[in-house]
Amino acid sequence: MQAYEDLKTLIAEIEADVNKAEGGNKAAGTRVRKQMQDIKKASQAVRNCILEIRSTS
Repeated sequence: MQAYEDLKTLIAEIEADVNKAEGGNKAAGTRVRKQMQDIKKASQAVRNCILEIRSTS
C-alpha cells in the first residue's frame, strides 16, 4: 500500500528535526510542526485505504 509507505517515509524524515527541536532549535520546531501536519494527512490517507479495502471485501 503506497499510502503506508509514504507515511513511513515522512516519519523517517522528521527524526533529525525532532532531535534538533529537543535541543532548543526553534526553526527545527517549526519544521516539525509542519511535518506533523503532513503526517496527519498521510495517516488519514492510510485510514481511508483500509476502509476502502474493508468495504470491498
